[in-house]
Amino acid sequence: MPASDGAGVKLKRVLGQPLLKRLDPFLMLDEFGSEDAQDYIAGFPAHPHRGFQTVTYMLNGKMGHKDSVGNEGIIEDGGLQWMNAGKGIIHEEMPKQTEGKMRGFQLWVNLPASEKMSEPGYEDIKSAQINETKLTKHAHARVLAGELNGVAGAVTTKAVQPQFYDIHVQQNDDIALSVDHEHNGFLYVYEGQIEFGKHTIKKGQLAVLDLVDTLAFSAAAQTKLIFISGKPIGEPVVQYGPFVMNTQAEINQAVQDYQQNRLTS
Repeated sequence: MPASDGAGVKLKRVLGQPLLKRLDPFLMLDEFGSEDAQDYIAGFPAHPHRGFQTVTYMLNGKMGHKDSVGNEGIIEDGGLQWMNAGKGIIHEEMPKQTEGKMRGFQLWVNLPASEKMSEPGYEDIKSAQINETKLTKHAHARVLAGELNGVAGAVTTKAVQPQFYDIHVQQNDDIALSVDHEHNGFLYVYEGQIEFGKHTIKKGQLAVLDLVDTLAFSAAAQTKLIFISGKPIGEPVVQYGPFVMNTQAEINQAVQDYQQNRLTS
């Protein structure tokens, strides 16, 4: 569904909306993309988080990052930032361009209660650091997190044991991926379309998966999709905007800490 966030950035909310509120351990997936700078130039000014991880994957464009624990960097074409908000962080993500195409995804990944108050930090991963593996003669995958065909993902976080693959198919082909049947997972087609069983998943559509050990589908030429999975946490989720905890009392404490400038202390 269409949405906006930050200071008015236009985006598409894929996960975290009425049709699919959450998919444990995932809380939200947004796709943002435009060639009109007015749709993204306002960016995401300083705002707080507690209790989960945020993932920004840039397909095109440049987004600058700065946070309250001293981290600073730029996410560029094909780059990835995996941030652990933990007990608290205040950060901003602002465009480092005033024209041209900006496109990418932001994913929110929940943390188990034992890690919600962990130390904040982030992994700033350049495109060149992301390993790729050939799936077929006409298809390859960028392995952002997890392991695929013996190729390790760039992300080192162990929380929910995430798998995150960006799959590119040049010509019509049949694809098979080894996946973890204990995970919850989904795929989202952002170019082209795939045939999955009796279902056709087109550009802009998400499919929630009942995972077995192998995920098989047929893809049309020039198809691109992301596959994401993680180990379900199975704990209560209480969310108030950028704070995601297990109880209302913990949410109240997060709000109080933020109001009293103690969120990151």
